Amino acid sequence: MAVEEYIKGYSYYLKVERGMSPNTVSSYSSDIEKFLSAVNEGHFADSDLRSLSSGAISLYLESLSEVGKGGAGKSHMLDSGISKRTQARILSSLRSFFGWLVLEGERKDNPCDGIDSPKLGRYLPAVLSVEEVGRIMDSVDLNSWTGLRNRAILEVMYGCGMRVSETVSMKISDIFSEEGFVSIIGKGNKQRLVPLGGMAGDSIANYLKVRPEPASAEYDDILFLNKSGKSLSRVSVFNIVRKQAMAAGIRKEISPHTFRHSFATHLIENGADLRAVQEMLGHESILTTEIYTHIDSKTWQAAVLKSHPRK
Repeated sequence: MAVEEYIKGYSYYLKVERGMSPNTVSSYSSDIEKFLSAVNEGHFADSDLRSLSSGAISLYLESLSEVGKGGAGKSHMLDSGISKRTQARILSSLRSFFGWLVLEGERKDNPCDGIDSPKLGRYLPAVLSVEEVGRIMDSVDLNSWTGLRNRAILEVMYGCGMRVSETVSMKISDIFSEEGFVSIIGKGNKQRLVPLGGMAGDSIANYLKVRPEPASAEYDDILFLNKSGKSLSRVSVFNIVRKQAMAAGIRKEISPHTFRHSFATHLIENGADLRAVQEMLGHESILTTEIYTHIDSKTWQAAVLKSHPRK
């Protein structure tokens, strides 16, 4: 089977049978396409996917981590070295791919089952202070329709904890202003409801007054449009965030996801229930949400002592 056929079949499996988001499908498929190219170029002693060993997979992963370090790995496999976190994601992609081959009857076993993921340190995302968020919001020039749009984008990402992909695909019909919430379609096409605060709601209302004409009926319900009347891209939102951070004098390395991190952290700092934050973020596991508990220990101490029967 050619590389293109493998990728097509595997992508269909991820999208239809596993229900993964387009971004995840694209990321996993890209990992596998690079891996299959390495196989076809003869970088493995055994180029038959039906018998490729776990040892070969381990060597492939090791070669990726050696790139950029001047190591002896096959540096032509990737353009630059990768972090342990990226290495772990690639292993996850390979494990999923070989699992699909097993389901398809191409293999009897998954060679990735015996490979341990790289040990990752606890990842603490960059977080903006409430004051820094305010400075970024205030830095937006509201004298143009694009400024009103950009302010609405930032307010929604921070006010609702949205991912950038959720923000650019947000529909006008997802907004329930009178009821005070917004409907979000997240990873795995799962729906969640998040409260819509006054600042976010007002910024959306102000933008809708000057929203440009959609390029076609396809974009009638899309909230955030570009100058051509089409959907705004994820890259455009990244650029908006970086531009406004610079304008506000913020020197931290931030991205659209920083607003989501800040949303969760500020909620927990102010006493929000961890389970409620989990629901608003759309996390399947509470363990994922617990990363946002990296707050001042005195906050936790006060909360625990206030609630404990033997305080």
